[in-house]
Amino acid sequence: MGLEAMPGVEKVVPIMKPFKLASREVKEENSVVSIKNVTIGGNEVAIVAGPCAVEGREQLLEAARIAKAAGAKLLRGGAFKPRTSPYSFQGMEEEGLKLLAEAAETTGLVTVTEVIDEHSLEIARDYVDILQIGTRNMQNFRLLKAAGMSGKPIVLKRGLSATIEEWLMAAEYIMSEGNKDVILCERGIRTFETYTRNTLDLSAVPWLKA
Repeated sequence: MGLEAMPGVEKVVPIMKPFKLASREVKEENSVVSIKNVTIGGNEVAIVAGPCAVEGREQLLEAARIAKAAGAKLLRGGAFKPRTSPYSFQGMEEEGLKLLAEAAETTGLVTVTEVIDEHSLEIARDYVDILQIGTRNMQNFRLLKAAGMSGKPIVLKRGLSATIEEWLMAAEYIMSEGNKDVILCERGIRTFETYTRNTLDLSAVPWLKA
């Protein structure tokens, strides 16, 4: 017996792509993420700006004011900073999150911060509007699942050596836990080029939209 003949089944849509939920075969219309007064994926460009790392109150508040004056709608700042070297600054952690919350209250900007594990995710949920999964954690599947259950929109950065399919499959982990608010961030991939830090793969954008 075919699935369409079963009671309660209106129609069957075969999904040929390995990424099921992120495919336009499931949802033809554009995905739009709305949080507070900001829309991402709509008709306006939503600018995200801010310091790489939250280093102090004055630094962050000044950056937030400058970002807002320049037209940014979202403020990003790292409270947990995974570094290549264990001796580099690792971030202010919860104190940095508190400063982000203060900056949001002062300026009205939507806040974004990176989480690096399930523990930091649980802490960050109470302070910021959007959680970010960085390149080093793009295939941290336990973290992706936790992000899917967080109830927060997720910025998912592309891994340094990830294919577009691997990136979309990482998004699939988040979406499979019920979270459809995934924002894909192309941040550059590792190539043979040594003069630049990463090569920005702009050709990925139309493929993702398709």
